[in-house]
Amino acid sequence: MSHLDQLENVSIHILREAYANFKSLGMLWSIGKDSTVLLWLARKAFFGHVPFPLIHIDTGYKIPEMIAYRDRLAREWGLEMIVGKNEEALKRKQTYPDGTVDRITCCRLLKSEALKHTLSGTWPRYCLNHETGQYELYRNTEPFTGVIVGVRADEEGSRSKERYFSPRDRENVWELGDQPPEFWNQFKTEFPPGTHVRIHPLLDWTELNIWEYIEREKIPTVSLYYNQGDGTRYRSLGCYPCTFPIASSSRTVRDIIEELKSGQLKNIAERSGRAQDKDDGGGLETLRREGYM
Repeated sequence: MSHLDQLENVSIHILREAYANFKSLGMLWSIGKDSTVLLWLARKAFFGHVPFPLIHIDTGYKIPEMIAYRDRLAREWGLEMIVGKNEEALKRKQTYPDGTVDRITCCRLLKSEALKHTLSGTWPRYCLNHETGQYELYRNTEPFTGVIVGVRADEEGSRSKERYFSPRDRENVWELGDQPPEFWNQFKTEFPPGTHVRIHPLLDWTELNIWEYIEREKIPTVSLYYNQGDGTRYRSLGCYPCTFPIASSSRTVRDIIEELKSGQLKNIAERSGRAQDKDDGGGLETLRREGYM
């Protein structure tokens, strides 16, 4: 069995454990490479069907190609696609692009707050109507008790402190000192009432593993990850005012794999193009404690 097979088996096991143990389960889909691999694994785990809704937090500032890719795949794969947004902050122009708040506050409003209220059902959330192609008000206001997330431990410092099953409180606040031990593939899946749990099936995958799996499985990804002729590509995707490409000649998945194996990027953080990380002291500790992905 190859290393990719082993990673795949563990991830599928985690996905099935989550489905078996959490009544109200959803999966966050950021449209990036990691969460798209996670979506692919979910389709494998449940024989082509994803038995829980996908959740995307739309800040209103995502690169347009990301949104087009999201809606196309949702229609082609028959996904239950829920979108949440902080409509009030956008209406009041409380955003970094509008010049009224700093980047961290913008992320807190458009990502952390939007995610928290979308998961709890306290704000309106919208579901894709496959017949019309439009997003309509999602009538189900039941909170999600478990949410599957495409977090990898090697991507960024605060994420290395996660568990496969990571509890949060009712407000989605993450207490690092209150994480359950996980030894010998034994996972805690029972938590007190009111606990919100994040599930991380990709925790032990690396960036290289992700791209090798994308190549092996022929998973469709956003073309932003590849050099389109200007000598740059995106390594991590986010909001267009705060996300920047890296210098790279990689035009294909194979090129990216070779680029990673060569060590050309070893001194460049994967999220080096994400400006909010720098503003948060070089990481995402503050935002993630408050419920950010």
